[in-house]
Amino acid sequence: MSSPAPKFYDAIILGASGFTGKYVVREALKFLNAPNSPLKTLALAGRSPARLAEALKWAVGEDSPPNIPLLTADTTDPDSLLRLAAQTKVILNCVGPFRLYGQAVVSACVDAGCDYIDISGEPEFMERMEALYHEKAVENGSLVISACGFDSVPAEIGLLFHSRQWAGPSAPNRVEAYLSLESDKKVVLNFGTYESAVLGVANADKLMEFRRSRPKRARPAIPGPAHPKGSLIEHQQQLGLWALKLPSADSVIVRRTLATLTENPHGLPGVNETADDLKKREAFWSSVKPAHFGVKLGSKSLLGLIPYIMLGIFIGLLCRIALGRRLLLKFPSFFSLGGFRKEGPSEEEVASATFKMWFVGHGFSDASLASKGNKKPDTQVVTRVAGPEIGYLATPIILIQCALVVLSQRGSLPKGGVFTPGIVFGPTDFQERLQENGISFDFISKNALSA
Repeated sequence: MSSPAPKFYDAIILGASGFTGKYVVREALKFLNAPNSPLKTLALAGRSPARLAEALKWAVGEDSPPNIPLLTADTTDPDSLLRLAAQTKVILNCVGPFRLYGQAVVSACVDAGCDYIDISGEPEFMERMEALYHEKAVENGSLVISACGFDSVPAEIGLLFHSRQWAGPSAPNRVEAYLSLESDKKVVLNFGTYESAVLGVANADKLMEFRRSRPKRARPAIPGPAHPKGSLIEHQQQLGLWALKLPSADSVIVRRTLATLTENPHGLPGVNETADDLKKREAFWSSVKPAHFGVKLGSKSLLGLIPYIMLGIFIGLLCRIALGRRLLLKFPSFFSLGGFRKEGPSEEEVASATFKMWFVGHGFSDASLASKGNKKPDTQVVTRVAGPEIGYLATPIILIQCALVVLSQRGSLPKGGVFTPGIVFGPTDFQERLQENGISFDFISKNALSA
């Protein structure tokens, strides 16, 4: 089933035979040659055509596999990646950890002027790609967008949705996102996420050093005081959750988006945007109000947080030495008390899992109150993003919708550059597309806070 000769494709999924990749293939097939879909041609790429064929067969279930080209490419072979990037409009990269395997793919896409999206949740990788490739990506017309999966679209697009609920003179000061993972069966998370977390903590000093070497980004003007750090564990009685503070990529992505917005108050102009696109973009960003942002992992019981607390302790103690890292990566189920497995969750465990991300914002009924000495927020807004299992269902939905927006609305997107999803997709119909495909955005309440 290998392609006999080079051809040009709307999209290529790289790493299509991996745990997440095969679910991305299954989601992509829903839109291949569907009515009104811009996805007319698709190819799968990876190291093994045989494994790609198996993934395609799995993705179609009992149906006969469509005639989709299977292309051989390896992240350790730059020439194979250049050939890949020259054959498509956009590469969907599912090969992680991205700190180990992602840069070669980004480099190939930027050189070829091909667009690139991935499911990375690794701050160091994303920030280094911006530093290394942004200028060349702008010059070559290559749009490079990481974090196009559960990391970090629900948090980022969810915050943009939340901030727009502060209408008129009202404005948020602090928004806290509470992530609740729910299932009738055991919640089993993506091993790739675990591996990235171990490597990220092990290299935290390098990230801090890298950030110190970079120019300071603009900071948005947020009414009211900076939010105190608060406790590691919180009992959020309103939501009925115990919550653990998370050092997640979500808050990093949000800060980068707000920095870009501060530098570009009307957002980023599209390479060939129409007058209507311009009007829509400016109207969208004028309705977005920045806020301090943080993420916490929620559980209905304090006991439910114990596995995550223990995992954090194990990673903190062991990841700084080579033997400790080997043990952490060899025995993920042991160190996470069953929360992560190398073989991943079963299809039944995936199907039974869901997520809810609650956004609880505190701010001012009138932003001018903050500058008049009233330092205490007087208004609370609550919104929610909800959807299916995060690693194998929500992530493919998000990634494919990102690709479809790139394919269908390329003229209204920036010419090129390395950006976060929110700053690129915010003014488009991206949120509506997610809602149509099982990820909901809901306004819950707006209340006055007692003095």
